[in-house]
Amino acid sequence: MHWRLRRRLAREMARVNPTALLLDGIGVARLVLPVVVRLHAAEFQVVVVFHGEGRIRESDASLLSTLPAHRLKLIAVSEALAESLRLKLGVPVTAARTAINPHSFMQSLIPCHEARARLGVDRACKLLGAVGRLVESKGYLAILDVLSVLSRTRDDLHLVLIGEGAQRPELEKRIRSLGLETKVTLAGYRDDAAQLYQAFDVMLIPSRNEGLGLVLQEAVLAQVPVVCSDLPVFVEQLGPSGVYVSPDDVSGWVGAVGRVLDSDRELLAGEQDRQLAPEATWEQFCKGYADFLLSDGGSDPVKPS
Repeated sequence: MHWRLRRRLAREMARVNPTALLLDGIGVARLVLPVVVRLHAAEFQVVVVFHGEGRIRESDASLLSTLPAHRLKLIAVSEALAESLRLKLGVPVTAARTAINPHSFMQSLIPCHEARARLGVDRACKLLGAVGRLVESKGYLAILDVLSVLSRTRDDLHLVLIGEGAQRPELEKRIRSLGLETKVTLAGYRDDAAQLYQAFDVMLIPSRNEGLGLVLQEAVLAQVPVVCSDLPVFVEQLGPSGVYVSPDDVSGWVGAVGRVLDSDRELLAGEQDRQLAPEATWEQFCKGYADFLLSDGGSDPVKPS
């Protein structure tokens, strides 16, 4: 299958004669870079975008070295990821934080009452939200323990997890063992997930690792205050406005979520929005990628901050 696909890719590249090729992730790079190397007459730029480091292999450094350095740019979606990849791969990696178009995203949001109706939760409850694949690295098991503790003194709390994944059976078992059947909704995968953020009073992001974490940006754009794990990539985006807790520190999460629930959440959301600066970040993202794709390799592109 790879052999056939590479032949088709080679024919298409020869036909189009591109000035630049954007490869989305190391998996795509493993498939396409051998084709590019065999096109000896072609001199177009190749940009590889990394969204994480979990799939990096020892052989990837050798693969990336098959293309001359002046023709290859490696881009990471955050500075924290770029630094980690530089150490793993031993080559230059430029940080260019991925951003969301704030105008189109905010226009797609639906009001709180409608979003809660779609999720089937009480309009009067205090709703905690989490969005992402149901996998161990997202840290959701600990959040169930946090909810169990908070619910002892807060009758109106409810948690919605939007996403699907292999950890669902384990999460369902933990929900039953903690007696949280009426307090937790496993909403599964939803096409409209990005529209539903305003249903939440607080967004929880307890990840153990992330390349960027677009959920954080989406929550901030929706004016929902975020409590997140203390990963460098989150600190990079929220700075002093962030509320950070170590992923498995249940008592720390209990305290942090409780404080945010009792605080001026609108004020905190505004502070996080100003720190993230979505408008400026989007403009820098667009300019940065235009520079990456248009650069002829003779000069370094502008790096989005």
